[in-house]
Amino acid sequence: MSVKQFLKDWILPIAMLAGAGGYFLFHYAGFLSPVKPAVWKVVEVLTPSLIFIQLFLTFCKIDFKDLRISRWHWIILAFQTLSALVMAGVLIFVPMDETYREIFEGAMVCLICPTATAAAVVTDKLGGSAARITVYNLMSNILAAAFVPLVFPLVEVHQGTGFVSSFLKILSKVFPLLICPFLLAVLIKYLWPKAHDYFRDHAGVAFYLWAGALALAIGQTVRSMHNSTAPALVLWLLAAAALLSCVLQYWFGKRTGLAFGDSITAGQALGQKNTVLAIWMAYTYLTPVSSLAPGTYAIWQNIFNSWQLWRRNHKGGKPVARN
Repeated sequence: MSVKQFLKDWILPIAMLAGAGGYFLFHYAGFLSPVKPAVWKVVEVLTPSLIFIQLFLTFCKIDFKDLRISRWHWIILAFQTLSALVMAGVLIFVPMDETYREIFEGAMVCLICPTATAAAVVTDKLGGSAARITVYNLMSNILAAAFVPLVFPLVEVHQGTGFVSSFLKILSKVFPLLICPFLLAVLIKYLWPKAHDYFRDHAGVAFYLWAGALALAIGQTVRSMHNSTAPALVLWLLAAAALLSCVLQYWFGKRTGLAFGDSITAGQALGQKNTVLAIWMAYTYLTPVSSLAPGTYAIWQNIFNSWQLWRRNHKGGKPVARN
């Protein structure tokens, strides 16, 4: 097996192990303590920078004519809305112990969380449509920005800002990182075609940049889990709730997309989540403990993505999608 093939098959597990190992190295190696604050600052800047570059490269590949809404977009958007509303209804109307509330809150966040900003990169690598998942990314972010300030305060009462402020705050965390690389790709395509062709021909680099961003994200996830004061049982229950949410959403997305010849794209659109945003939403509008659910969701979804990539690399063939 060549080094290139090995990386194609195992780069996501390697990135996840590197992220977790990197965190524990900095946590337990005393001689690294003086540089830890600087490292976390670098991570905060490097993560969005990597996402921006990888999205820009991916957007250089897409055909802008494919940026249109398909019927499956509305079906999985309705599923995402209704499933999160069911969780909210249980939390509002069914009395339960605080521990179980945190489990259901964690599941609700995993369901309403929008599509991962960099999902287009993985979808493209799997043979799906980067254009169609970008459309759903916008739709799911608008949904989350409206749902969270309307419904979450009914579940957990907090003194906070109003609907409009919360709506704009959530969108501001995602839209610049999603829209700006898209606009840059459009501008370069029409103003500097040769450069656009160069970036399009080297768009495969985006996947490896995504692996680097994944390592940083997993390191941050492990950090939040390791620093949590939640009992081990609660952590395991939250992980189980996240796993069930992950399986359900990937299954429904793929099953729905299959009817439209777009199983990969629909599965990733509903299943691959922006867990960093989900952690922030749970921590801000619900409880710190419930934020551990999207943290473990990040692990589950990337284990599944690793398997999908391995399977595609060994099976070959690119599906043909239709609308």
